[in-house]
Amino acid sequence: MRKDSALTPKLAAPQHKPRPLTLFLEMLRSMTVHDPQQMEQALLGLRRYQEAERETAPALMPVIAAAHGAMLRDYGGDGPPLLFVPSLINPPNVLDLPGERSMLRWFAAQHFRVLLLDWGGDGAARRSMSVADHVEQIIVSLMATLDDDPALVGYCLGGTMAVGAAALAPVAAVATIAAPWHFAGFPDAAQQMLAQLWQASRPNAQALGVLPMEVLQSAFWSLDPARTIAKFQQFAAMPPGSEGARAFVTLEDWANDGPPIGAAAAREMFEDFIGADRPGRGEWRVGGRAIDPAALACPLLNIGSTRDRIVPHATAIRHGVRLDLDQGHVGMIVGNRAKETLWQPLAAWLSSRSAS
Repeated sequence: MRKDSALTPKLAAPQHKPRPLTLFLEMLRSMTVHDPQQMEQALLGLRRYQEAERETAPALMPVIAAAHGAMLRDYGGDGPPLLFVPSLINPPNVLDLPGERSMLRWFAAQHFRVLLLDWGGDGAARRSMSVADHVEQIIVSLMATLDDDPALVGYCLGGTMAVGAAALAPVAAVATIAAPWHFAGFPDAAQQMLAQLWQASRPNAQALGVLPMEVLQSAFWSLDPARTIAKFQQFAAMPPGSEGARAFVTLEDWANDGPPIGAAAAREMFEDFIGADRPGRGEWRVGGRAIDPAALACPLLNIGSTRDRIVPHATAIRHGVRLDLDQGHVGMIVGNRAKETLWQPLAAWLSSRSAS
């Protein structure tokens, strides 16, 4: 790339940026050292992402219950209660994107009373709570405030946690979306990378009481650095303001956002889940009880993707009804085909469980 490129000054004070920016630029330089044109295109995409106008986010829905800083938001609807449990790692707004892309508002129009577990923005307030504690002290506690047993829909780590909640309290059904359970199914290289990342981050996480989102974001980038660079290169070629460009900005903002994770939950994720595969080995305990998906007293649906780079297909729960898709980890819930391939089949399965 030319040393006098007009792109370079724009990186000094970005309005919005992938975090941490320094890591992204180092990764970009190493991956494109022999391809200056690719580097320039990716930097152009980064600049356009930083400067892009943002869509107005949907209004936050009312809070009907709270526990340990987490909130139960009510999206309305006139049917049986349906509680969505997002991951601890990113904010829940990927389930409530602007316009026709809101999965939550679509379900509320399909005769379900839709509820969202919003983890809130202060992971430091729960620094001593493990993932299992989040299940027992937050999910199960909030479920107890409802008049009827809800069906649970958990996304990513939220699906893992939803299974834990269903083992402790009555639920109508559980559906997981891209939820890891057999953590030994992650590729060896990914497991080694994540173990090294945690070893380097653990002292600071223990001292601060939290693991910053930047650390987790660097892990996601490292899983597929070529794709990370290629998506900014592709964004540079999109017409500004187009539907594809707006969707890219919204999802990239979501992926780069999120509160810090409490140190106890981070330790459990890296050591007990990824390192020791306690869920997959039947050794993950919540509320003093070993969690076994095969022993749930409710119907179970597991939705996964054969193309998921974040949560590989080999990590999925091996019990219950299976629905395998061919979209990516995020594309399966917000992509152009999401309504047809995931929303509608999930709604049909939940409706049949309610009827029976």
